[in-house]
Amino acid sequence: MKYLSTRGDKTERHFSDILLEGLAPDGGLYLPTSYPRVDAATLARWRGLSYADLAFEILSLYIDDIPAADLKAIAHRTYTEAVFGTPAITPLKPLEPGLALVALSNGPTLAFKDMAMQLLGQLFEYELGRRGETLNILGATSGDTGSAAEYAMRGKAGVQVFMLSPHGRMSPFQQAQMFSLQDANIHNIAVQGVFDDCQDIVKAVSNDLDYKRAHRIGTVNSINWARLLAQVVYYFAAYFQATKTDAEQVSFTVPSGNFGNVCAGHVARMMGLPIAQLVVATNENDVLDEFFRTGVYRPRGAAQTLETSSPSMDISKASNFERFVFDLLDRDATRVRRLFAEELATQGFFEVSAEERARISARYGFVSGRSTHQDRVATIQRCHRSYGQIIDTHTADGLKVALEKREPGIPMLVLETALPAKFAVTIEEALGIVPPRPAALADLEQRPKRVHVMPVSVDLVKQFIADHV
Repeated sequence: MKYLSTRGDKTERHFSDILLEGLAPDGGLYLPTSYPRVDAATLARWRGLSYADLAFEILSLYIDDIPAADLKAIAHRTYTEAVFGTPAITPLKPLEPGLALVALSNGPTLAFKDMAMQLLGQLFEYELGRRGETLNILGATSGDTGSAAEYAMRGKAGVQVFMLSPHGRMSPFQQAQMFSLQDANIHNIAVQGVFDDCQDIVKAVSNDLDYKRAHRIGTVNSINWARLLAQVVYYFAAYFQATKTDAEQVSFTVPSGNFGNVCAGHVARMMGLPIAQLVVATNENDVLDEFFRTGVYRPRGAAQTLETSSPSMDISKASNFERFVFDLLDRDATRVRRLFAEELATQGFFEVSAEERARISARYGFVSGRSTHQDRVATIQRCHRSYGQIIDTHTADGLKVALEKREPGIPMLVLETALPAKFAVTIEEALGIVPPRPAALADLEQRPKRVHVMPVSVDLVKQFIADHV
């Protein structure tokens, strides 16, 4: 299995190379040269596997330069009951017949990002040890990616983490989770802007190839294919729990800002998993919803990116979206490069053709919807009243849209994004109660903080990294 860039770079690379590289040299994102297909017999064989064994089976289809025994050991070190609190790793939480949450927030930082980051930490440590190298990870977070990455990488040999976050635009719990870490290899940088500013800095540094190579820069954002690949596994795991035979279809609703989580569902569907619909749920920052409704992709600037009560989705430039557009345009890298590197830069938007727009749902199963603060408060109340479940604000966005888009006879699975304790203010507004949190995190907000605040500046971030490596 080899990988190519969405923007046409012809140098095909192996998994271990792109694991440490992040963006392709031409600024594109890596995808496999083709998606491996799984048939009914394979699905039947996988149905009874443990989560770790299922992860190994799926990863091994995409990774051929790590010995199978080593890859299997990595999967089993990652997906354990000790780390995720349950042998099922991602159990379903039934709400009513045909409707369930996929519990993805049982990891150490209480968010779905742990599902991929815990694997990424193991893969980085393995590959760097094998090569005798070090890596400086540069990432951007709107809330949950940062803490998941830092908890996965803390203390890992040969790895330092430099994590950018939008100053003052995460929940107090999210900030405390990151800034309270005292590990010497963890560096938090609060950028005086929005998430998209942080993400733009990461891309600018990654596109400076001389700096990137001199300072051994890698990434843990969902632009890293390894992280997205890890997320493919829980679509299969959820499918097996929701169905009895391998001829049944299910749909998934995914709260989405950066398009990584739902892009993993797209990959699972391309592999042959029987997914009827992939429902993209946005908050008020509805750039993705606009695209799936109209065929127009129109990112917004920092001033137009709204601060909402589902802050991890306060994103107006969806990094992983380019991967889907590459497939939508029949992998025409020249056109993808023109749309993303030229048309967006000159006119601020691009539009796909009517024929391509028709494919979005007919061929790829995508539909979308949006949710507002009032919607998520009402959905949190409804979920608690009707199902006895407290859900976080982002999962509420997903459930609200799922209830609108579900189809008769097809189970709808809503991907949970985080535990409600991470967004206590809105939970208290909706329900009048403080959501429970693990006892070990009772004093989280009171712990000492380590964070560096700086303006939006690529040069200042580069200098900070150079001073600390």
